[in-house]
Amino acid sequence: MSSHREAPEISKDPVADNTDVYAFVSPDKPGTVTLIANFIPFQNPQGGPNFYEFGDDVLYEIHVSNRGDARRDVSYQFRFHTEVRSDETFLYNTGPIHSITDSSWNRPQFYSVTRKARGREPRVLAHHLTCPPVNIGPRSTPNYGGTFTDAAVHPIRGGRTVFAGQRGDAFFVDLGSVFDLGTLRPFQNLHLIPLPAAPGVNGLQSLNVHTIAIQVPIGDLTRDGSVPTDPSSATAVIGVWATASRQTARIWDEDLGRAVGHGPFAQVSRLGNPLFNEVITPMADKDRWNAVAPRDDAQFAKYVAHPELARLLPVLYPGVFPHLAGYSKERADLLAILLTGIPAGVVPGFQNYTGSRQADLLRLNLAVPPSATPNPIGLVGGDPAGFPNGRRLEDDVVAIELRAVAGATIPLVDPTFTPDAAAGVLRDGTSNTNLPLLKHFPYMPNPAGGFQSSPGVPAA
Repeated sequence: MSSHREAPEISKDPVADNTDVYAFVSPDKPGTVTLIANFIPFQNPQGGPNFYEFGDDVLYEIHVSNRGDARRDVSYQFRFHTEVRSDETFLYNTGPIHSITDSSWNRPQFYSVTRKARGREPRVLAHHLTCPPVNIGPRSTPNYGGTFTDAAVHPIRGGRTVFAGQRGDAFFVDLGSVFDLGTLRPFQNLHLIPLPAAPGVNGLQSLNVHTIAIQVPIGDLTRDGSVPTDPSSATAVIGVWATASRQTARIWDEDLGRAVGHGPFAQVSRLGNPLFNEVITPMADKDRWNAVAPRDDAQFAKYVAHPELARLLPVLYPGVFPHLAGYSKERADLLAILLTGIPAGVVPGFQNYTGSRQADLLRLNLAVPPSATPNPIGLVGGDPAGFPNGRRLEDDVVAIELRAVAGATIPLVDPTFTPDAAAGVLRDGTSNTNLPLLKHFPYMPNPAGGFQSSPGVPAA
């Protein structure tokens, strides 16, 4: 969770594992949209001397659909290559790294950015951009945030800005609890196997990810190049997802001592809405879900219409969800939220409907301005700039989706249903206990340092 180990095969290939996708109108630059895709989950900051890095053999992409058919209208492609400056040392760095160009950094990583629009030839926007080093510690990477973060933010062609490198994980969830038979610590006194209620524990505390972030003008993403101002307009809504792809064949090269890719690229990981593959798709279909395109997601709609978690909650919390237990209709609310977007007329003054084609996309209404006081419960909490209208870093998607699955959103489409009292207050009790979010691009928090951090305690 959110997509950190969501399928059996991709959990064995973390460098291609897409952990989270975010899409939002930039709060400090509202004429732009920020798209973020994170990869390589559960990074222990102490993991040297071969620290985490993007895969040179992986094609990373962020896609946008703007015509209502769940196809790739605009894609931003990222390819990485790594250099070794000295072949006479085992060290990642041979002294303090004082800048992203410092020669004491022995294994720098660079990348290119390409924009591919439907029906047009790909256009390279930039190449040989520098990633920052990982956060090793105060001697090797002194003053990490002040030295490396802004230096690795690159303006590129077309008024766009990019960043690629290690960040603190902005997602938060009580992993140890929820996978222990669906326990929510604040409510575990009501569980089938009860324990005293307790605060949540963020299982991603002090852990890092690798972030690809791009900030683009709004007109870069709309079907006609316009900047929508009317939230009711169909042209105001886009669908966003990210993928990682590998070449279809890998052959062991004895001279290089590693496998080398051959053939066309094939998708091995994807992500749109958070938690879809984790808690909606059954185990036997998870790997196949990662391989198919969103436009083919109608085959998974049955799992959204009758989600397993909605059946488990009344069993795991006896007597707490009697209304949910008695509800046998298809979950039209979840089908809309996750697979088509919310049509006009369901939530007053709001829509992010992309059409009848069912597809797991993170849908963003570009005409909804950023909120001056974001509510982490997003649209459910009365903040139309928050999830499931896109996704901001501060959105508590675990609480939002728990409440939705528990029935809090059923009355939007079925006024005859009265949610159980617990549905409106469910949460796992966690918050972001990594370093603070940034107020400016790339917004993701600075990564925890290897020397400063101990797993399970707040990042430093």
